[in-house]
Amino acid sequence: MSATTYPLAGLARTTDPTTMLRRFLALDAVVTAGNGVAYAAASGPLGRFLGVDSGLLLGIGVFLAVFGAGVGYLAARKSPPTFGVRAVIEANALWAVLSIVALAVWLSPTTAGTVWVPLQALTVGGFAALQFMALRALRSQGS
Repeated sequence: MSATTYPLAGLARTTDPTTMLRRFLALDAVVTAGNGVAYAAASGPLGRFLGVDSGLLLGIGVFLAVFGAGVGYLAARKSPPTFGVRAVIEANALWAVLSIVALAVWLSPTTAGTVWVPLQALTVGGFAALQFMALRALRSQGS
């Protein structure tokens, strides 16, 4: 297969859809778990910097660390199960949307938080899109 068969091949540095999917899941896992650990470990200082309640940030951090570990588990599988991958994609898409909604109607962040929340939402939404396209490429290969 050529790199033009799967437009994500250049980004993933492979034309194998399973490898692409696993790499996008692994990147998601590292970023998500890393954010989670940072939020949990430094919820006070980061909460003040971002203008987000430290208790909320601690809870989000613990959730993200666990979620990131789960995504990492899927990435480590030779052939990640479609159901699990779909759940990650949907959770990422929901997270991106809810982040923007929270910013608009609930949060009152600092300037740094006003910049960080949409950047995080864009990143997570990007993971969802990349994972969706890789899963679609994998399914089309099997057809």
